[in-house]
Amino acid sequence: MNLIADDSAVMEKTKELCAAITEEPEFKELLGKVERFLDDEPARTQFESVHERGEMLQQKQNVGLDLSDVEVKEFEAARAALLENPIAKEFLDAQQHLQTVQMAIGKYVGMTLELGRVPKEEDFQSEESGCCNEGGCGCSH
Repeated sequence: MNLIADDSAVMEKTKELCAAITEEPEFKELLGKVERFLDDEPARTQFESVHERGEMLQQKQNVGLDLSDVEVKEFEAARAALLENPIAKEFLDAQQHLQTVQMAIGKYVGMTLELGRVPKEEDFQSEESGCCNEGGCGCSH
């Protein structure tokens, strides 16, 4: 049987996890913040402008061009103004929180696949400290 077939036990539990996430009040609150942002044209435009300016500056740096003090100050001012916009700020915070949840779940599932068992709390502590539990810390793993 294929682990990711629609009728597999793994996919059934994955769907249950997704349902549990969407039923959480905190998730609904975060989703509401994202939707408020998407419905707010000025906030979206402000966000897109800052994002595009940041990408432009990053591209300049990637090709070895120096950024002028004026460019940096203008970007920082635009970014600060974006963070002062409560709808944009809520969106950015919600987006970061949702990404953190996604990463945590992905890490948990990834460790399960790597270890061949459900990870224990100490498995995460070992990973964070750089230990691999094979000969102690400092191994070349």
